[in-house]
Amino acid sequence: MFTTPVWDLDESKILTRRELATVLRAPAQTASQRRNRIIVRLACCCGLRVSEIAALRMDDVVVGVPRPHLRLRRETTKGKRPRNVPLWWDAGTLAELGAWKAQRAEDGAGDHDPFVCSVQSNRYGESLQRAALRRRFLSACKVLGADRLRKLTIHHGRHTFISHALAGGRTLAEVRAAAGHSNVAVTSAYLHIVVDDQESVGSLFLGS
Repeated sequence: MFTTPVWDLDESKILTRRELATVLRAPAQTASQRRNRIIVRLACCCGLRVSEIAALRMDDVVVGVPRPHLRLRRETTKGKRPRNVPLWWDAGTLAELGAWKAQRAEDGAGDHDPFVCSVQSNRYGESLQRAALRRRFLSACKVLGADRLRKLTIHHGRHTFISHALAGGRTLAEVRAAAGHSNVAVTSAYLHIVVDDQESVGSLFLGS
């Protein structure tokens, strides 16, 4: 059994399905745009903290196996607890991260090189600091408009992942493990978050 969380989660802290689709379907024609969308995938579709994205290595992205996943090493996680984040939950995320890894490998990246890196010609392959990752996340989210952008941070991607995973039918135990929560009560706070944003008129009172 778990206790009821003593805090409420602000629904503005998640990207709705429509918002997430808008970001992920935006044109990504340049290397910088593709890299920025990888950051969005890692935050919103995998639930990684900014520090975990910064520390992710090439060999931490395990693809080409029956259960592809991200391997979060003990030294890179909050609480120093290693965890695996499933990539088989979402085909789009698996495909995009797999393609990015393949491109990095083709460009000469080794197993211990950063997965997310600078794409500037004079700094290509170098790791990015947390502040740069935060800026790149927001750059990818510009398609949502200035008003929404002012309310977003990269950590909202983590809230988005947890909320969407639960709404999509993953169990509390699965999501807790993927998110690395120490207490299932924290995960349960996301159970009733609405991830849809339908604007059509409903039928709350049948026959009216």
